[in-house]
Amino acid sequence: MTAPATGRVRRRLTVRGTVQGVGFRPYVHRLAADLALAGFVGNTPDGVLIEVEGPADDVTRFCDLLARKPPPLAAVTGIGTEDVPATGTTEAFAIRPSEQSTGRTQLPPDTATCADCLRELADPGDRRHRHPFLTCTHCGPRFTVATALPYDRAATTMAGFPLCPACAREYTDPADRRFHAQPVACPDCGPRLRLVPAPDSGLRPARDADALAAARALLAAGRIVAVKGLGGYHLACDATDARAVATLRARKERGGKAFAVMCADLATAESIAHLTDAERAALTGPARPIVLLRRRTPGTGPRPADQVCPGSPHLGVMLPYTPVHTLLFGLPGDPPGPRLLVMTSGNRSGEPIVTDDGEALTRLAGIADAWLAHDRPIACPCDDSLLRVRLDGTTQVLRRSRGFVPRPLTLPVPVRPALAVGGDLKNAPCVGDGDQAWFGPHIGDLGDLAGLDAARRAEAHLLNLTGVTPGLVAADRHPGYHSARWARRRSAALPVPAPVLVQHHHAHIASAMAEHGLDGTTPVIGVAFDGTGYGDDGTVWGGEVLLADYTGHRRFAHLAPAPLPGGDAGVANPCRLALARLWAAGLPWDADLPSVAACTSGELSLLRRQLERDLACVPTSSMGRLFDAVASLAGVCHRAHYEAQAALELEAAAAQARDADAAAYPFALTTSAGALACDPAPLLRALVADLRHGTPAPVLAARFHRGLARAVAEICRRARAATGLSTVALTGGVFANGLLEQECTALLTGDGFTVLRHGEVPPNDGGLALGQLMVAAHRPAPGRPRGRRATTDSDETE
Repeated sequence: MTAPATGRVRRRLTVRGTVQGVGFRPYVHRLAADLALAGFVGNTPDGVLIEVEGPADDVTRFCDLLARKPPPLAAVTGIGTEDVPATGTTEAFAIRPSEQSTGRTQLPPDTATCADCLRELADPGDRRHRHPFLTCTHCGPRFTVATALPYDRAATTMAGFPLCPACAREYTDPADRRFHAQPVACPDCGPRLRLVPAPDSGLRPARDADALAAARALLAAGRIVAVKGLGGYHLACDATDARAVATLRARKERGGKAFAVMCADLATAESIAHLTDAERAALTGPARPIVLLRRRTPGTGPRPADQVCPGSPHLGVMLPYTPVHTLLFGLPGDPPGPRLLVMTSGNRSGEPIVTDDGEALTRLAGIADAWLAHDRPIACPCDDSLLRVRLDGTTQVLRRSRGFVPRPLTLPVPVRPALAVGGDLKNAPCVGDGDQAWFGPHIGDLGDLAGLDAARRAEAHLLNLTGVTPGLVAADRHPGYHSARWARRRSAALPVPAPVLVQHHHAHIASAMAEHGLDGTTPVIGVAFDGTGYGDDGTVWGGEVLLADYTGHRRFAHLAPAPLPGGDAGVANPCRLALARLWAAGLPWDADLPSVAACTSGELSLLRRQLERDLACVPTSSMGRLFDAVASLAGVCHRAHYEAQAALELEAAAAQARDADAAAYPFALTTSAGALACDPAPLLRALVADLRHGTPAPVLAARFHRGLARAVAEICRRARAATGLSTVALTGGVFANGLLEQECTALLTGDGFTVLRHGEVPPNDGGLALGQLMVAAHRPAPGRPRGRRATTDSDETE
């Protein structure tokens, strides 16, 4: 039996990852002090450098605890260790000053208020009792207050708030939880709240605790309050007050799109929705995203008004993540207020979230009755993240923003320093360098000047905080995209003076490959279903099966095209899309069909002339548009007032009848122009027949989903037979549909395929930029000849 090593040793450790700005040095100091070890810890350009010296067993225990139990906000990606000669020192373990350099620091995301801070917030004996900006090294804002690197108070939006003596002592004490917590403050030296009433409202301004009390009273009275948060303003109202919710919906011009709600606590969330353990963990974790949950009917607590999420079986639920939120719901002894609030982005529909106080007063005028603001500036917009939890407990992020950004993603192959600008919808930029990529926050749609300005601000902020100096820019190939035009201007002064333009669905597939760590040496079968993407042939694609790697792609199969009458106008009218699909299938527009009945006689006449003469009818293979068409044919949705409304309502209908039977509508597979065409004509004929037999809409919807999943599986089998490939990537916005993703995954895995599903990277256009980055990285550098490619690549550099 070997005796334990007891001699004195010294070990050097280099810790890499998100280890600065998270309390890592004081944590290491306490750990070393507890074990009576000598040595030091300090920040360096490569991460955190540690040297520890003492008995061998204690040094080994230190290294084990460091690896297994890092601080809550730390994300350790690697620990390098080496033994060095012991010095024999008996000096106490020390924290060394940070090394100043141009090295890259990984800044952590904004994080929900920790349990220790919440206890202080509620403790009348604590000097930070009821302080709305309570924070420490384990929680609070990071990304949205940082203005530059290195991450120090002078480079944050807290620079204008000098520390009081008490806070300064905590800030400089290595044993304190607030050691070098840059946003630290207290009621004596920190930001202050103020309530600004709308003009002519008859309300009085207020400050500090009075501002919070007044805001809570306004919410209880059915009023709408704009609340300044970490990454922008929210618009809040009592979610149980039908009149207040309807007023907010009308003022914001929200249409029927669902609102997110914030619950006062987990018990309230449990009373209105069904929660699995994985959903509970997502709700209460440090990121505190909006989580899509199954509505509990009837609930056991406060009942959300029907107008919160009309027509949806799900609720988007989040918990308080700042002290302001906690205080807005009230502490014990406060006057009662709502326990369930609508918390929707502070903007007008289609615009980016408002961050500037002056803009909030103008852009939200006519919506808010009052503004609960404060004087800490927001460095960058950062909307709430959104995710759903699958039945197997894994998560699918649908909007990656607060709580996730700017956490890096590890890339499977190194990339040149580059910027990818994403698309025009659900825009989120991405930068990469070496083996890491960083997404910027969700910006939204780039349809107006405010959206473009927000995207440029977010891009500049991201480049500043990551230290990436891009040598090239990647963008979508769509010639009309604002993002692509910006990429052309942005590229002019770079080493590669024109953007790398990447086909939309190729980027989606590359995004899924990168998230799953594929190096691209073997192509995948990429199933990319979405609403729109500029195709290689100049038409609108969206129902694509591509054989793809990072260097190129080949179209193996696609949804058979149909006319898209009126472009965007057609998208807002699923009944017209249904008639266009019937036209393409050679089926009559009989008056008893719901889609025909939903159109006026003038509309029918105009649409028929359009189709006969091929006027303003771009061919589209969009799967999103097929969902719209089927939703109308089934009588579920004829007019869409927000993006993907028809598809969401069709999925909700299908969920009601998923176990009603095992029937599935058929597609026909034919060869067209060297690719398989997936023709929905047989599906449409079968659906119309079922409709006339009185089959309920939920059953029609379920049979459509099941039939599409079977068609996907059959196409993938044929692709495997033709190529030997056996890995399938499910990507594109249509795969935010949990029912379709689950059906496809079950069939494909049962048939021996490896299935790649999105997790932290959104399947929709919010994840597009990562794929653009990976494809651009595989273009030869300027002046270097191109090698032979394994697959056909029609992407071009202009």
